[in-house]
Amino acid sequence: MLDETFTTPLAADLVAVGVGSMQGALFAAGFKRIDLLGVAIIGVASGIGGGFLRDMLLGVTPASFANNWYLLVATFAAFIGMAVPRLFERVDPVVTALDALSIGMFGAIGTTKALAMDLPVVPAVFIGVVSAVGGGVLRDVMLNIPIALMHVGSLYAVAALVGSGILVVLLAFGVPVVWAGVACVVVTTVLRLLAVRFGWSLPEQRALSRIRLRRQRQVEQVIDEALQTGAITVPIDLTLLQEWSGEDPDRDPDQDPKPKPRPEPPRT
Repeated sequence: MLDETFTTPLAADLVAVGVGSMQGALFAAGFKRIDLLGVAIIGVASGIGGGFLRDMLLGVTPASFANNWYLLVATFAAFIGMAVPRLFERVDPVVTALDALSIGMFGAIGTTKALAMDLPVVPAVFIGVVSAVGGGVLRDVMLNIPIALMHVGSLYAVAALVGSGILVVLLAFGVPVVWAGVACVVVTTVLRLLAVRFGWSLPEQRALSRIRLRRQRQVEQVIDEALQTGAITVPIDLTLLQEWSGEDPDRDPDQDPKPKPRPEPPRT
């Protein structure tokens, strides 16, 4: 059990929340049929979502509800993000760097907070990762789109996982919480920025067997054909068809077929 947790100044926390809210609002502004209030709500959820999920899993009062500034900064940042989107497109590298930094901060805070509440190491690391990526997950759920975290892309959760893992290893060797937290933030930030720069990502999952993959392709081909022609053609194995008809599948089709002997009638 830790005697203290990794903490950051309130101003740094507010910057991290503001960056998350701006990115969430910028993302939501690209969808149709979402009004200004909806964009603002999604932006706020993106900014405070990670810390909110962390505290809900830990069973404590959310930090964003214990101080007036979190919701105020998140709301203001969301409105700024959707008001001047072109400005943030020009400074996208800066926003990306701040976002990577915030991932490391939330990961370090979440992991040490869970350890301080006497959680085992593995659940504590999980809490840290949820704290780091929870805002993006809530954003995608509210927009009713596939969760970006579960698709091939730049290492996002992996960066938080590696940083949180290094944090608990350093704590196991007796490194002070402050320095272990700083190492977590640095490693997470660098790994995330390198993944964005070089396009690193986890490999896409593949079919477990060739048979399953072949069947999937056959089904997709039938669906495409049905959409184009309006008719569905069921793929039939000709070998099985010949076996059912009594023909030899290895026989040359150009040769004259041999007459099949008729079965004798049953004797009475």
